[in-house]
Amino acid sequence: MEIFWYITIAIVLAMFFILDGYDFGAGIIHLFFAKTEKDKEVIAKSAGLFWDSNEVWLVAGGGMLFMAFPTFYASVFSGFYLPLIIVLWLIMLRAIGLEFRSQFKFQMWKDIWDSSFGVSSLLLALFFGIALGNIIRGVNLGGVESGVSLYESQYFFLPLWDSSFSPLCESPGVIDWFTIIIGFISVVTLAMHGANWIILKTNSSINNKLKTVVFRLNIVLSILTVISLYAWQMINPAALNNFTEQPLFILFPLLYFTGVIGLYFVKKIKNDLYPFLLSSLLVLGGITSSLASLFPVILPSTNDINGALTIYNTTTNSYGLSVALNWGIVGLILVVVYFIIQKRMMSGKIDNMDYGH
Repeated sequence: MEIFWYITIAIVLAMFFILDGYDFGAGIIHLFFAKTEKDKEVIAKSAGLFWDSNEVWLVAGGGMLFMAFPTFYASVFSGFYLPLIIVLWLIMLRAIGLEFRSQFKFQMWKDIWDSSFGVSSLLLALFFGIALGNIIRGVNLGGVESGVSLYESQYFFLPLWDSSFSPLCESPGVIDWFTIIIGFISVVTLAMHGANWIILKTNSSINNKLKTVVFRLNIVLSILTVISLYAWQMINPAALNNFTEQPLFILFPLLYFTGVIGLYFVKKIKNDLYPFLLSSLLVLGGITSSLASLFPVILPSTNDINGALTIYNTTTNSYGLSVALNWGIVGLILVVVYFIIQKRMMSGKIDNMDYGH
């Protein structure tokens, strides 16, 4: 049952990053490339019409995590308290920017909320990448200092950064040179994903330019991927062992590299749907590869005194898991039905759809 809920939560969170990820990416593109009011309006609309339904997946994932793995939930929400509050504020500022920009026609008003939307999207992509970097790097469980645990073995607290800025120190911070690399990968990936979404859903005047942007960002992503794999091996020489011990896990990196290779041909692809599917493979492959490399661990420990948190030592009892299964199925069906209806109602280009007026 633990494996079932682990896979279910992984799917739900992957759906969030694929769907809300293009909203983040649209915000990044809006911030750096949208110059005319018409482009700004239609790109904001490409995110604004969908962001609230996409974030349902985050709420669902958080609820399932609390239900199935309460110890892990308590550990990360206390340990990452400060960055989670920052993420919460960024989510609010992004939504406010989208909802407020068209309420008045004053240019200064629009500029303020355009900046709120763009900067918040950029920082959200960065912080979610940094969060993933913390998960695969591990944390100082128990707050061990000089061989002594300051907290219970499943708890920790991380400052935003440590003075050494190194993932190899005894008590690394949330931000170090390794997590920053993963954060940059997240920003680049979601910017590409958002650009492909804009091309798919709008007739923006910069759509042809965005194909060149995607191609160039894909080169950057390829370089960052190689650097991150080398850095990951420095931090944890056994990081890739799961892929040799469980050959089926190779499927997940293949998804990622299929997306990378495919997007090198983005300029030649005529069907606008295919680049979006390729960048979706990037997001899906990156998340699932990271999780597969850790399985069954869900939060490694950077010290030798307190063991890692796994799906087995953080789960609730079997009765709770079995009861939740019935309600979880009902909830997932409702979410999927809602998602299908919303996407069908807003199929095709959204340039002429009404939003924010």
